[in-house]
Amino acid sequence: MGENTAPRSQRQLRVGEELRHGLASIFLTESFYDPAIKGISITVSEVRVSADLRNATAFVSPLGGNASPEFMEGLKRITPQVRFYLAKKVQMKYLPEICFKIDTSYEYAQKIDNLLGTVTE
Repeated sequence: MGENTAPRSQRQLRVGEELRHGLASIFLTESFYDPAIKGISITVSEVRVSADLRNATAFVSPLGGNASPEFMEGLKRITPQVRFYLAKKVQMKYLPEICFKIDTSYEYAQKIDNLLGTVTE
């Protein structure tokens, strides 16, 4: 059964929210010197944790919504540094592996809003 079809447990939701808060705090306070990331405010909208709590997918977007392939490459390069900071922020016995994905929910909502706007006019 895939992650999208099975409902997430309370523990998964709680761990995901704790990781989201930790990541948001890290992106707000820490400096990263990767040229693709430097000077960009990063929003963490959601963190989904696997059932075994070993993997986590963080849905992120740069402020302004312009997520280039270079931005994603920059996130991949700084992931070990982010995990280092995250291990200090969250109280977990084992920290999950973090995978970053672009959050497309805002663009999707805009598309739906535009479609609804054309229907009502």
